[in-house]
Amino acid sequence: MAVKLNKTLYRTIIIVTFVAINALIISGIGSAMVFLNTGADRTSMLHLEVPMDEVYRPKVEWVSLENPGRPMEQQTLGEITNDYMNAWHVRNIAFKKNDYYGIEDFYTDSARVRLYENINLNLQNNNWYKRTTLNHNPEIDFYSTDGTMVVFKDHNVTEYQEIYSGEDLLFTERDTISYHVMMLLEDGFWRIRHLKEIENIKDTTNYSNRDITSKIEKIKNLKGINYYPKDSPWDTFGKHFNDTIIDQDFKIIHKMGLNTIRIFIQYEDFGKSMANYKKIELLKKVLDAAEKNNLDVLITLFDFYGDYDVSNWTLTHRHAEAIVNAVKEHPALLGWDLKNEPDLDFDARGKHRVLGWLEQMIINIKQLDPNHPVTIGWSSPEAAVELSDDVDFVSYHYYRAVGDFKQAHDKLKSLVPNKPKLLQEYGMSSYKGLWNLYRGADEQGQLAYYEEMQNILYKENIPFMFWTLYDFKSVPKSVAGSLPWKTKKQHFFGCLDTIGNPKPAFKVLSNIKGRQ
Repeated sequence: MAVKLNKTLYRTIIIVTFVAINALIISGIGSAMVFLNTGADRTSMLHLEVPMDEVYRPKVEWVSLENPGRPMEQQTLGEITNDYMNAWHVRNIAFKKNDYYGIEDFYTDSARVRLYENINLNLQNNNWYKRTTLNHNPEIDFYSTDGTMVVFKDHNVTEYQEIYSGEDLLFTERDTISYHVMMLLEDGFWRIRHLKEIENIKDTTNYSNRDITSKIEKIKNLKGINYYPKDSPWDTFGKHFNDTIIDQDFKIIHKMGLNTIRIFIQYEDFGKSMANYKKIELLKKVLDAAEKNNLDVLITLFDFYGDYDVSNWTLTHRHAEAIVNAVKEHPALLGWDLKNEPDLDFDARGKHRVLGWLEQMIINIKQLDPNHPVTIGWSSPEAAVELSDDVDFVSYHYYRAVGDFKQAHDKLKSLVPNKPKLLQEYGMSSYKGLWNLYRGADEQGQLAYYEEMQNILYKENIPFMFWTLYDFKSVPKSVAGSLPWKTKKQHFFGCLDTIGNPKPAFKVLSNIKGRQ
């Protein structure tokens, strides 16, 4: 009797286990089908740990879909584009890490062979690469009737790479290459079967003739100010945004006789590569207020950005593209300042990396907007010689002794004689308190500074933008840290106090119309 019970128990356990295992298998298959049918990102089931939109977003524009085979469906085109970009992304990672990981997901067996050979060669020579592609211009040659093969050319792909041996950068390389591509549909995924370099036979560029003459003339006569609202410094487009207050401030600025303001776009605040269109609408409101008050606007695009790594170039390009395309037709826009004081990142990020990013960004902005000049806000006259051949006008900041200013400006003028030079930031804090008792200037010292400085600027006909309109009650730690002897003076650079009352320097800075 006990034996029969044991046999029955064993049979029951086996049957229950069998049913449970099959139920799990069916559930797993069902979950996978639901996952795919709901439009989820297929790469998250593979080897890409971070969504593509957050790591790699080159510009992709299909030149033509016409072909002698089957008409291309839009859904299929999206899948091909997505898997093709994934393949490039995995390829870039493979050459950076010298690792096969992920290649089999986006390349067929035969296409993997050459990639593996290159990786093995790099490992032998202790070489590795940081690579990215900035744009793709594919044109379909053939799409098979059964929908499992597509052949296309990818014209004029802009590629940039840094070549390393161990930890040492050997050289950088920028190139434009076209490719002949074949992709096969395998297991529901488009994989590259064939990727071969070909001659650049088709011009896919769309460069407009640049017309910046009138804007450059304005810059030569620029008299302006760096602007933040008094109650939201370094956070113009934050939760305290108030276009009525901004309009009132712009009225004050216009009455002072100034003609231009400089404002700042923070990379993360505006959504990084995924543009925050609510913020862009606020930017448009600022431009509207400036136009209403007869003020031009110089926009600094990448404030508080400090990465520059090749792997992230496509993300910053999408950021710039969204903002530039949104406001490039606005009548108040004067020009683009790519980055605030990038030379301060040379030591931490590497001078070659910072300059490489800036050089490519200049190219991008000029292509996106041919009608507005481009500059870079260097932290000193000495740094402003960098990329002076590439920018449309040279901008620099100066916070040193007034007595040394003209010599520094004249030296820059001799080194860069053929471009307008803008003193984009300068000023004097009126803080002379506990933390700056012996070195600081009070309000009378600030007045004396501006009297001397403005005389030089008018005499030498140097365009300028001083820092800034208001004293600030609070300054973010991200600007000057938390040490009081560094932060306190940042509160008192305004020509109006925190309430809005004029300081002595206001009169000097408001005497502009009388000087013209």
